Amino acid sequence: MEERQPVKAHKLVINNRKTSMVTGVLDVLSFDLNEILLETEQGMLMVKGTDLHVNRLSVEKGEVDLSGNIDSIAYSSVSQAGHQNDSFFSKLFK
Repeated sequence: MEERQPVKAHKLVINNRKTSMVTGVLDVLSFDLNEILLETEQGMLMVKGTDLHVNRLSVEKGEVDLSGNIDSIAYSSVSQAGHQNDSFFSKLFK
Protein backbone atom coordinates (compact mmCIF):
# COMPACT_ATOMS: atom_id res chain seq x y z
CA MET A 1 0.00 0.00 0.00
CA GLU A 2 1.37 3.40 -0.99
CA GLU A 3 1.70 5.89 1.83
CA ARG A 4 0.16 9.28 0.99
CA GLN A 5 1.57 12.49 2.34
CA PRO A 6 -1.05 14.94 3.63
CA VAL A 7 -1.81 17.85 1.32
CA LYS A 8 -0.86 21.17 2.85
CA ALA A 9 -3.41 23.95 2.90
CA HIS A 10 -3.61 26.15 -0.17
CA LYS A 11 -5.33 29.51 -0.08
CA LEU A 12 -5.67 32.30 -2.63
CA VAL A 13 -6.90 35.72 -1.53
CA ILE A 14 -7.35 38.59 -4.01
CA ASN A 15 -8.09 42.13 -2.80
CA ASN A 16 -9.66 44.52 -5.34
CA ARG A 17 -7.71 42.87 -8.19
CA LYS A 18 -4.62 44.77 -6.95
CA THR A 19 -3.02 42.52 -4.31
CA SER A 20 -3.00 38.79 -3.70
CA MET A 21 -1.78 36.46 -0.97
CA VAL A 22 -1.14 32.80 -1.84
CA THR A 23 -0.31 29.98 0.58
CA GLY A 24 0.63 26.39 -0.21
CA VAL A 25 3.24 27.53 -2.74
CA LEU A 26 5.94 24.98 -3.56
CA ASP A 27 7.95 27.03 -6.07
CA VAL A 28 7.91 30.21 -8.15
CA LEU A 29 8.68 28.94 -11.65
CA SER A 30 8.71 32.25 -13.50
CA PHE A 31 7.60 35.83 -13.18
CA ASP A 32 7.64 39.06 -15.14
CA LEU A 33 5.48 42.19 -15.32
CA ASN A 34 2.67 40.38 -17.21
CA GLU A 35 2.66 36.81 -15.85
CA ILE A 36 3.56 34.88 -12.69
CA LEU A 37 3.70 31.08 -12.68
CA LEU A 38 3.52 29.33 -9.30
CA GLU A 39 3.63 25.63 -8.42
CA THR A 40 1.14 25.10 -5.58
CA GLU A 41 -0.19 22.19 -3.57
CA GLN A 42 -3.25 22.21 -5.87
CA GLY A 43 -1.42 22.39 -9.20
CA MET A 44 0.12 25.08 -11.36
CA LEU A 45 -1.25 28.60 -10.84
CA MET A 46 -0.86 31.24 -13.53
CA VAL A 47 -1.57 34.88 -12.69
CA LYS A 48 -1.82 37.27 -15.65
CA GLY A 49 -2.08 41.04 -15.60
CA THR A 50 0.01 44.18 -15.87
CA ASP A 51 2.70 45.63 -13.62
CA LEU A 52 2.81 42.40 -11.57
CA HIS A 53 5.34 42.11 -8.73
CA VAL A 54 6.30 39.44 -6.20
CA ASN A 55 6.43 41.53 -3.02
CA ARG A 56 7.18 38.78 -0.51
CA LEU A 57 8.27 35.19 -0.92
CA SER A 58 8.70 32.75 1.95
CA VAL A 59 9.74 29.36 0.60
CA GLU A 60 9.85 27.86 4.11
CA LYS A 61 6.23 28.84 4.81
CA GLY A 62 5.08 28.44 1.20
CA GLU A 63 3.66 31.98 1.04
CA VAL A 64 3.77 34.58 -1.73
CA ASP A 65 2.38 38.14 -1.78
CA LEU A 66 1.68 39.63 -5.21
CA SER A 67 0.69 43.10 -6.38
CA GLY A 68 -0.27 44.73 -9.68
CA ASN A 69 -3.31 44.77 -11.93
CA ILE A 70 -4.60 41.18 -11.87
CA ASP A 71 -6.54 40.26 -15.01
CA SER A 72 -6.84 36.48 -14.72
CA ILE A 73 -6.04 33.49 -12.52
CA ALA A 74 -5.85 29.96 -13.96
CA TYR A 75 -5.05 26.57 -12.47
CA SER A 76 -3.80 23.52 -14.30
CA SER A 77 -3.30 20.06 -12.84
CA VAL A 78 0.19 18.63 -13.05
CA SER A 79 1.18 15.21 -11.75
CA GLN A 80 3.86 15.56 -9.08
CA ALA A 81 5.18 12.01 -9.54
CA GLY A 82 8.70 12.14 -10.92
CA HIS A 83 8.89 15.94 -11.03
CA GLN A 84 10.08 16.67 -7.50
CA ASN A 85 13.78 16.43 -8.32
CA ASP A 86 13.66 18.39 -11.58
CA SER A 87 15.74 21.54 -11.71
CA PHE A 88 14.31 25.02 -12.16
CA PHE A 89 15.40 25.16 -15.81
CA SER A 90 14.03 21.74 -16.69
CA LYS A 91 10.62 22.79 -15.31
CA LEU A 92 10.80 26.11 -17.11
CA PHE A 93 11.54 24.67 -20.55
CA LYS A 94 9.09 21.75 -20.58
